[in-house]
Amino acid sequence: MNTDTICGPNAVAALFDRRPDDVLRLFYSDAMKQVAGPFCAIMAASRRAYRLLEPDELDKIAGTVHHGGIAAVAKEREVPILDPRAPPKVPILLVLDGIGNPHNLGAIARSAAFFGIRVMLIGEGIGHAMPSDAAYRTAEGGLELLELYRVRDLAGALVALTPHYRTVAATLAADAAPPAALPRDRPTALVLGNEERGVSPEVIAACRRQVRVPGAHVRGWRVQSLNVAQAAAVLFFTFADLTG
Repeated sequence: MNTDTICGPNAVAALFDRRPDDVLRLFYSDAMKQVAGPFCAIMAASRRAYRLLEPDELDKIAGTVHHGGIAAVAKEREVPILDPRAPPKVPILLVLDGIGNPHNLGAIARSAAFFGIRVMLIGEGIGHAMPSDAAYRTAEGGLELLELYRVRDLAGALVALTPHYRTVAATLAADAAPPAALPRDRPTALVLGNEERGVSPEVIAACRRQVRVPGAHVRGWRVQSLNVAQAAAVLFFTFADLTG
């Protein structure tokens, strides 16, 4: 059985709230006894292992010193394949094209959940990050609040999604529209691209529109772009009127 180690009080709390039956083992430090108490009761009721550990032991179990004093070993979450002909009906469908850094994946998921986005579609393939220990830790519970789907042919899926969503790629193109200029008359599939290369050309070609976060010149100099997780948060904020 494949497992994930999910660390941090917020991530573990979200795991117990959304997938309590998937938790296999729970470990915590003395400082987190009060936080862990309700989770220990759940584990005890179903005769699953839980244990207070010394800090160095918890570091080894968690695989990181950044565990916040609590870690849960859980069944790997199944991410189903999306049928683009019958997609979930949501105002904003978040689409990731080649996000390779699990920390960026987690940060994007955290911002998406904060702004009320409920569904994330991940383009599958080599170099595309999927939910992992690092992503769960960075997401602070956000990944548990999102419905997750995957698809191998992302460009083809976006074409098939066109009857259901306005497909929009976030790019650096000079003629890309600012977020406020995008119509709000139908659901939007918002595509974010790879940290270095951006949205792939075939995925851009499959989208009906492009959007760009406008920046500012400072003494004649302009930083080209934001980190993808930062850009994601800005774009999610601009669509907050749709997600409520």
